[in-house]
Amino acid sequence: MNSITFAKDIHKGLSAKNKYLSSKYFYDEEGSRLFQQIMELPEYYLTDAEMSILQTKSGEIFSTLNAIKLNIIELGAGDGIKTIEFLQHLTEAQAEVTYYPIDISKEAIDQLSQKVTKALPNLPVKPLVGDYFNELGHIPSSAAKNVILFLGANIGNYTNDKAVELLKLINANIRKGDMLIIGIDLKKNPALITSAYNDNQGVTRAFNLNLLTRINRELDGNFDMSSFDFYSTYNPDQGEIRSYLVSLKDQKVMIGFSKKQYHFAKNELIYTELSKKYNKTEINELAAKAGFTCIAQVEDELGYFADCLFEK
Repeated sequence: MNSITFAKDIHKGLSAKNKYLSSKYFYDEEGSRLFQQIMELPEYYLTDAEMSILQTKSGEIFSTLNAIKLNIIELGAGDGIKTIEFLQHLTEAQAEVTYYPIDISKEAIDQLSQKVTKALPNLPVKPLVGDYFNELGHIPSSAAKNVILFLGANIGNYTNDKAVELLKLINANIRKGDMLIIGIDLKKNPALITSAYNDNQGVTRAFNLNLLTRINRELDGNFDMSSFDFYSTYNPDQGEIRSYLVSLKDQKVMIGFSKKQYHFAKNELIYTELSKKYNKTEINELAAKAGFTCIAQVEDELGYFADCLFEK
């Protein structure tokens, strides 16, 4: 990652009237390890809920796709466990699948490609490294239906306007009749959502504070971890859980790389992440605003999560 860009983004956030840090910087090596730990927590229902959909309802999803020849194009596949589950069900159903994972990280793509090839040696894997929307244009035109995978409730990290903007970009880069399978976390008992984002073990707290550790290490900052805490809050009407770091005292922090100093008042908040939840009506509205039709919302058995099929 470019340190200059990192420093500029940190300066922009910490010099704003309402301070913020971009969640895209959570995922250094330690941050990725901590997030893996979060996904294994009993409170964090999202991963298990979506996995159960792909384990038990991939046949239903395949039927809705209404095609045998498929290009499965994944935007940011992560560790690939859920994707492999889905691809396995498609091949068992005799679908003719070519898998195109897209990620900006060549290392991540190489690791994923190896995992998929090991699990499904007869499945063609054609990795693409780069920006999602640049790389979508490099997929050869064919009779196969293009199906974009955007799993894991990533859409929830965007405000409604930004989510629509992103989905419009996807729409503009696929053909009429192509589809998007998008993971969306559903509105439910607020207590379940709150505990998923503020676990008793303190892993989510460590995950957020690690961003300050990363700034110290990569940008020569002098954040004192003991002088900050973590807080999250859920608004059930808006379906938004927002995460913050909290300054525990009046303090100044220096970032050596950019030679900038920042003042934090006691109890001042630094906004770190949004995670939005949707109901069924809101999902249909989201699809329509981006030029899609939501033709199916496939839920896990508890109704916690949905993999939704949007058709262009």
